[in-house]
Amino acid sequence: MDVLNFIKDYQKILITRVDDISLSITSGGVTDWEDYKARVGEIQGVTYALDEMKALLKKVKYIDDTDRT
Repeated sequence: MDVLNFIKDYQKILITRVDDISLSITSGGVTDWEDYKARVGEIQGVTYALDEMKALLKKVKYIDDTDRT
């Protein structure tokens, strides 16, 4: 596996995690306010990491502006 495939696979895992947490929140899987805040915080953290990874990949020309990530 080359680096680009590794990065794309890792991005897919992170996107899936955000989607899973979002679904659990919207489907009533939250037990209390603290649980809600923790899940939203995780979404924010993972989303921030994805955005930073995308910015770095743009700098080194691994991706273009048309990628979903």
